[in-house]
Amino acid sequence: RKCDTCTREHFPRTDPVVIIVVYDGDRCLLGRSKNFVEGMYSALAGFMEPGETLEDAARREVLEESGIHVGKVTYELSQPWPFVSNLMIGLLGEALDDQINIDPHELEDARWFTREEALSLLDGTHPEGLKAPNPFAIAHHLLLAYLQKT
Repeated sequence: RKCDTCTREHFPRTDPVVIIVVYDGDRCLLGRSKNFVEGMYSALAGFMEPGETLEDAARREVLEESGIHVGKVTYELSQPWPFVSNLMIGLLGEALDDQINIDPHELEDARWFTREEALSLLDGTHPEGLKAPNPFAIAHHLLLAYLQKT
């Protein structure tokens, strides 16, 4: 960016964040942070470390937050998140196991959702009143991408 006052060029920092919907056949793993709107479950996410690949960062974050090991990881889409200068890198990943063991410092809850439950999260009809992130969020579109693949 070029400053209108001093005319110098500035290169704002952008911090990459991986965000991933992990799936195990007809189920997907979503988590809930204590800071989320009540009832909302979302894709797992975290900052990349220097020297990490997208895939390794996603695997590390999922393992740290939920205890789930992830195998194959594929890129789906990205979204700039301008307030705090993040670049959200959206991924889908295949689970290698299914025993959830959350880190309570990272997540309030994580659980597997069936395909039908995931659809109900998106359309607001989940029987427990649970919901997915709004359509402006990359997590919403990752959930849609997962549903289109299965």
